[in-house]
Amino acid sequence: MSRAFVFPGQGAQTIGMGRDLADAYPAARAVFDEVDDALGQKLSSLIWEGEADELTLTANAQPALMATSLAAMRALEAEGIKVTDAAFVAGHSLGEYSALAAAGALSVADCARLLRIRGQAMQDAVPVGEGAMAAVLGLDLAAVREVASEAAQGEVCEAANDNDPAQVVVSGHRTAVERAVDIAKGKGAKRALLLPVSAPFHCALMQPAADRMQTALAEVEIAAPSVPLVANVRAEAVQDAATIRELLVAQVTGAVRWRESVAWMAGQGVTEAWEIGAGKALSGMIKRIDRSVATRAVGTPDDVRAAAGA
Repeated sequence: MSRAFVFPGQGAQTIGMGRDLADAYPAARAVFDEVDDALGQKLSSLIWEGEADELTLTANAQPALMATSLAAMRALEAEGIKVTDAAFVAGHSLGEYSALAAAGALSVADCARLLRIRGQAMQDAVPVGEGAMAAVLGLDLAAVREVASEAAQGEVCEAANDNDPAQVVVSGHRTAVERAVDIAKGKGAKRALLLPVSAPFHCALMQPAADRMQTALAEVEIAAPSVPLVANVRAEAVQDAATIRELLVAQVTGAVRWRESVAWMAGQGVTEAWEIGAGKALSGMIKRIDRSVATRAVGTPDDVRAAAGA
């Protein structure tokens, strides 16, 4: 049985996530303490007792989700399950950073600081209200690319997240994305709807953020991960630290090729995927991509104990 550990992206955050892990496992609590220290902020208080609106801000959500994923990983390790028990690690957008920290390529402190910069840079790249993202359900990637191309009309509109066979997200200028929603419906999409996000991620408008990440990543030590990373922009495994550094920059403006990543892992013999951290969004996508891959969400002490028992 070949296993992959996968790490969720933005949108999975909830107030209270990871608190029961921190209460049950000292190693999990230590992750939240380390992130608080790295950021010079009690992010853990915001995660566990704060306001949802504040947690949802990109600069908070990104390090918070990473902290929760790493806390779940440390809890698994306390029960005897190591990251090297997986054949691959992968993450959805910011989840790629969580995957790299889990596999020892980035320290938790560096990862937290990078995600704070990444979140702020992505937020700052486009004035609020000028960008948007929309989910298109029921059209495949090729069809959505056609929709985006037709909607662009001189503006930016791109397929940003290829999540699963029935869900592709477009990103770009708000007016172009709104046109894409109408065009997609006309081309037979089951649904097309604007997403409640604060910026147009994973498209050319994010170039200023990519430039900032290039500078930030150049100053951080990256080691080869102990488990190969299936990278968002490549949809195949990489383990070379220099390549990973380049791909993390490319990832800011590049598409998240999640459907292809999961299909690639299945093609390498992966039969089960454990979603480490908050929520179950990736598990749902994986089921729609390849039903032969079993999924398990690991986000609570009960989940951790059940996984260890299995």
